[in-house]
Amino acid sequence: MKIEELNYGAVAVVRPIGALTQDDAERLKTQMLEVRVKSLGRLVLDASNVPFIDSRGLEVLVEVSQQLTQTGQVLKIAGVNDVLREVFELTELTCEFEHFTDVNSAVRSFL
Repeated sequence: MKIEELNYGAVAVVRPIGALTQDDAERLKTQMLEVRVKSLGRLVLDASNVPFIDSRGLEVLVEVSQQLTQTGQVLKIAGVNDVLREVFELTELTCEFEHFTDVNSAVRSFL
């Protein structure tokens, strides 16, 4: 998995490219937590290039979300495809995150 980091003003966007599985989950978590500090919690996960997520990938997203919640922030996820949406619904994790259709909408939500 490749992980890109983009900045939209004061908002950081982390964009994983590839399946979010156990092999890459810890690396994504580490990068997201580092970005969270630099962006003061203004963090968006662009999931538009994530075709699949396994249980460890879900756990990492929940762990990052819980750390953001401790500082009054919320993990915003953009570009979720039908497969990921169904996984979030089946695991009852939909309400754990703020969902947006695209990155621009998620970034604008910080204004």
